[in-house]
Amino acid sequence: MSIDPQALVKIVVETAEDKKAYDITVLDISKISIIADYFVILSGRSTTHVQAVAEEIIKVVGEKFGLVPRQEGMREGRWVLLDYGDVVAHIFQESERQFYNLERLWGDARVVGIPVNL
Repeated sequence: MSIDPQALVKIVVETAEDKKAYDITVLDISKISIIADYFVILSGRSTTHVQAVAEEIIKVVGEKFGLVPRQEGMREGRWVLLDYGDVVAHIFQESERQFYNLERLWGDARVVGIPVNL
């Protein structure tokens, strides 16, 4: 069974919003990279908040779609990456987000509006 990447993005964004993540940006990278179709980039206020947002996304996506992501950074909680294949969620503390500046790095990507207008 194939999961619609747009539906997955919508669930990730809604779950992040429910956990009070902020500054949520969705980049459509499908035309410029083969690594994924979408990046969901968002911020949490602390290590604990970043971890809680990531854990909730993992839980909700698992319940809804039966997917388990490849993940990095959960223990440190400064930048958690959840890789669902076509959709990659980046959950940052603000200082890490500013440092890595993925929006600039992927500046050729189309920014998808929030709520998700795919």
